[in-house]
Amino acid sequence: MRQRQVSQGARRAREFEAFVAGAAGRLLHAATLLTAEAPDDNPRARRLLTLALAHTYACWDRLRGEDPYDRARQYLALRFAHGAWRRHGVLSLGGPRPVGPLSRLTPQERLIVVLRLYEGVAEEQAAALLGLPAERVRTICDRATATLLHPPRGPAPAVVGAEVATS
Repeated sequence: MRQRQVSQGARRAREFEAFVAGAAGRLLHAATLLTAEAPDDNPRARRLLTLALAHTYACWDRLRGEDPYDRARQYLALRFAHGAWRRHGVLSLGGPRPVGPLSRLTPQERLIVVLRLYEGVAEEQAAALLGLPAERVRTICDRATATLLHPPRGPAPAVVGAEVATS
């Protein structure tokens, strides 16, 4: 009996290691996009990834045919959403200024853009995951995409040397 448990534990560990080897890079990139951190300096994204992988490992035996990548991605998105609400919602604590490619977006916009456009999650699935109507997810995604494609312009540059010498 003990030998069988050891064998099953070793098989479980090998399966999970293979999953991590194949999925961790993409999940880390998604987490980095969510946190809007620089790719080479992303401690919050790495923490999100670690939590998502730990959660996936904890429920590995209960997946029963469910895609472990979907489970890890779902947990990653929910942890980010919960943390963003705490930082930017009622318990706003501030923090480092985002610098990543999606830094102009709000946390909710980043989450929806990453789920819909980077991960390819269907609009209805993203809406169900976030507890929003599908129309709201579509509107937020459209607005965020427009912001990324057409960033707001800053103030007009001051004209240097505009003074004309009169003689």
